[in-house]
Amino acid sequence: MPVSVQSPTAQLRFGKFQLDPASGELHQNGHKIPLTPKAFELLRALVERPGQVVTREELRAKLWAAHTFVEFDDSLNHAVKRLRLALGDSAENPQFIETLPRYGYRFIAEVETPHAAEQAKPALPALSLRSVPRKVVLGAALLALLAALFVFDVGGWRSHLFGRASSLPIRSLAVLPLSNLSGDPQQDYFADGMTDALITDLAKVRALKVISRTSVMQFKDAKRPLPEIARALGVDAILEGSVQRSGEHVRITVQLIRAPTDTHLWAASYERDTRDVLTMQAEIAQAVAREIKVTLAPAEAQSVTAARPIDPYVYELYLKGRYESDTLMREGLTRSLEYFQQAINLDPTFTPAYCGIADSYTTLGIDGFVAGTEVYPKAKAAALRALQLDPNLAEAHASLGFVLFNYDHDYEDAIRELAIATRLNPNFVPAHLWYSFSLLWLGRSNEAMEEIEFARQLDPLSARINANVVHVYFLARQYDQAIEEGHKALKVDPNYPWTHFFLARAYLQKGMAQEAFAEFQKRISLQPNFPKAKADIALAYAAIGDRTTALKIYEHLKEQSKHEYVTPYPMARVCLHLGRKEEALAWLQKGLAVNDGDMIQIKVDPDYDSFRSDPRFQDLLRRMNFPQ
Repeated sequence: MPVSVQSPTAQLRFGKFQLDPASGELHQNGHKIPLTPKAFELLRALVERPGQVVTREELRAKLWAAHTFVEFDDSLNHAVKRLRLALGDSAENPQFIETLPRYGYRFIAEVETPHAAEQAKPALPALSLRSVPRKVVLGAALLALLAALFVFDVGGWRSHLFGRASSLPIRSLAVLPLSNLSGDPQQDYFADGMTDALITDLAKVRALKVISRTSVMQFKDAKRPLPEIARALGVDAILEGSVQRSGEHVRITVQLIRAPTDTHLWAASYERDTRDVLTMQAEIAQAVAREIKVTLAPAEAQSVTAARPIDPYVYELYLKGRYESDTLMREGLTRSLEYFQQAINLDPTFTPAYCGIADSYTTLGIDGFVAGTEVYPKAKAAALRALQLDPNLAEAHASLGFVLFNYDHDYEDAIRELAIATRLNPNFVPAHLWYSFSLLWLGRSNEAMEEIEFARQLDPLSARINANVVHVYFLARQYDQAIEEGHKALKVDPNYPWTHFFLARAYLQKGMAQEAFAEFQKRISLQPNFPKAKADIALAYAAIGDRTTALKIYEHLKEQSKHEYVTPYPMARVCLHLGRKEEALAWLQKGLAVNDGDMIQIKVDPDYDSFRSDPRFQDLLRRMNFPQ
């Protein structure tokens, strides 16, 4: 059995990084680098044996003993990917972690510890302090202290003295919303679309953490100091600028700012015909990568530069579609589908429009506006068509993975598609979100929590992501943590309805009925016409013992379901809380028949724990192809 060559408590240095096994932290030039616990343990296992091959079997025995072989492979690959992203490393040209295919990994960078450096110094002849003048002793001690402060940069002393901030590498970036200088507020959708496109292109660079558009859009037209914005988003640099559209011409001006010091690094202006806006966006992304000295792998360079001329009207239709789909409401999603289809009618090879169609259809299904059987096949067809046109489109792989999981119940292929999406675009937040839930619904809660936390790092101010952190902890049955995360999420956005809903469910499981009722009430006040919210308010009354009101609401919805679509899964939950087990089962059977988007969580949903021993419930799980 190989033995670690390092002291278990020694701080391990490699390159510009310092790993502290005692605190479980990784630092780069004094800045803490966020790592999930599993990724940290993997890094430690590799760094403690530099130059040696650590086999996959050794890692499984040490870190993944409780997992099956399939789970282990997914989890290990996932952790290695996280490490490389944190270290700015790549599998193609590794500086730190070398892969030996199907065998193991080797840490190839030089590793040292402060203690080892001290021990390597040659011993000096013994000298009696009595024979040395006191001033000399004090002077030598002072010099030694200053040397130590310099070498180890204690308290950031050396960095402040020599301007460390100006030489730190840029590993994270936020693209602030481009200002609309067209003089027409109706062109806001175009400026927002240009911002989104820049984020998408830069997000393909593996060595760079790029904040998602949801978080940066909160700073649209905000007059706040850039260092303050950077701290809120947790980034090293900010790209800001403006877009001006006049007739058939578009002009984009951008500047790159080192955020902590508000130091200007680079600026440029680009002017193109509207047919060449995609090429212009790619040029800007490449220029930013050059300025921050990020080396693009061949596949990344090809992905960023893969742009072609496009009919300006096609692109305008696409941007309007995305603008409408961002509303996440039925009317906006329906309008977005019309815009996307118009774009495809004019250019059947325009892949982003197919991805937009897939996303809008899946949202209509998962949010309960229509039956999944009505929209998921259309979403799947759109995603497959996009992949026929471009097999390396991360967004299409993510959409396909979502449909494979929710509609086809093909969990193995779904996980594979979502993993491909996160590999092609490590900063694509929806892929990480869906990957997290896919892992969770299969009972792999620890990996799911790591994945949703990574999504939050990429989109720290997103109400949606923070609410889903609550949901993941709830379904992982960590109710205290879910409540704590719920209060954090409400600080991000106190009016996001899903946060109140997930928080209410956590309170309910803790037996805190009044607190749950208050959160359910807030949710329904924010979404009075949302399909699922109507059933959940019946659940709220059932929770506080007001059976009469709960039954009244339930019966009204039951009657309504005869004329229009009522999402079955929440109705089943109400029935269980009302003690109507047979009706609950009937609603679940209907939910499977129409492919209710919430049915996929039934394997881990604690509301159905009292139902799990029923053979009919077990048969339902088998029909959904869940592993037994």
